[in-house]
Amino acid sequence: MPTKKIEDTRQASPEPKTQFVNGTKSSAAAVAAQPDRKGSLPPAGKNPAGIPDWRLERLPFRIENDWVDGEYHYKVIGDTNAPAPPMRPSKYLSKEQSIEILRYMIVNRQMEAALESMYKQSLVIGGLYLSLGQEASSVASAYALGKDDWLGPMIRNQGSMVVKGFRPRDTMMQYMGKGASPTKGRDSGSHYGDVKSLNVIAPISHLGDSISILAGVALGARLQGKNIAGIGYIGDGGQSTGPTYEGFNFAAVQRLGVILFVEHNSWAYSTPSELQFACKDLADRAIGYGVPGVIIDGTDANQVYDATHEAVARAHRGEGASIIEAKLMRMKGHAMHDSALYVPAGVKEYWKRRDPIARMEEYMKETGWMTENQIAGMHAEVQRFIDEERAIAIAAPMPPPEEAGTDVYFDNSVEIPVKYGEVRVKQANKNRQLAESSAPGHYK
Repeated sequence: MPTKKIEDTRQASPEPKTQFVNGTKSSAAAVAAQPDRKGSLPPAGKNPAGIPDWRLERLPFRIENDWVDGEYHYKVIGDTNAPAPPMRPSKYLSKEQSIEILRYMIVNRQMEAALESMYKQSLVIGGLYLSLGQEASSVASAYALGKDDWLGPMIRNQGSMVVKGFRPRDTMMQYMGKGASPTKGRDSGSHYGDVKSLNVIAPISHLGDSISILAGVALGARLQGKNIAGIGYIGDGGQSTGPTYEGFNFAAVQRLGVILFVEHNSWAYSTPSELQFACKDLADRAIGYGVPGVIIDGTDANQVYDATHEAVARAHRGEGASIIEAKLMRMKGHAMHDSALYVPAGVKEYWKRRDPIARMEEYMKETGWMTENQIAGMHAEVQRFIDEERAIAIAAPMPPPEEAGTDVYFDNSVEIPVKYGEVRVKQANKNRQLAESSAPGHYK
């Protein structure tokens, strides 16, 4: 196993040497060590609307509403017994990068297991939102970002935050309202970010509003002469909100590098996808936006990384926005207060067999990149690390009461420095008076 410690802030991975395989730019190290599956895995296809679909399976069932003896239920139409498919080999990831992604996924899960225990011990203030089953979509997508790129996480993208440089103790202290938390106890839960060094905007409870913020960040970087990528996560429910459309449409029109990463996790709170929208694939909406879209298996870290890697490359080339639809399922309720009893048992079992960490571990053994003992050692090492982070978070003091009124509002007198260089667009004549707004003139 590599000697890099899990608590280290991630540094940008060196650009791997590449070769072209079937016309696709690929990591030579990744290609050389993949299992020989020529002819055994079908090539990526397209959905009925022509959107590329990289998955190796299609959902063999659907959910309908049903009334039984005056009670409302969901019933499953189809078969939920299918085994999980193999993972697609990555076109870009090396052995070392794959090991690091697996490690981050395990950190994500064990950190949240610790948070769940802390919640049950009444150490967490407010609600707790967990991402069981979504570790691959959070970690592998964030891993594809460069140092100057940005993250617009949602409440379940706590693995993305760790990849970007936050420590598990930061998330734990944030949920506990501690004085050393990222918001110094001024906010709770997942509402924290770091715009100064880690390039992470804080999640916004009004779903979709983060997309506009990311579009503004990408526009600001362009005005400074740099094309950047920014991943904006949204769920299948939030993807239907007006702010998502408005913000992403602006990014599409302006050719900004915003990547709308739709975590199609099957449930908008307690409403299944079939009762949320009429289209079968949310990636079909890419056609309306006029941007490329792709459908991937959100429990396959290789597909997640490769799709995001290509979208990031497009953004860096100045080619604009992209949509990635990752199909998966949120394996916990909306929050800890939600037991998710509305999910049919067969559906839960279907997705349990597609556990993203178990699939990645099997893939690592299949490639010969890790042994069973090495994987077990990684789990033990990460558990020790999480235990240490938890102890530090619990021991941290609460914020002093006398400071409750400070650091609440942003001081508008503070000049915000540029991050990427001098602004390329300036007012031509500084002495020119701005014209009167048309709105008040209209009512005169």
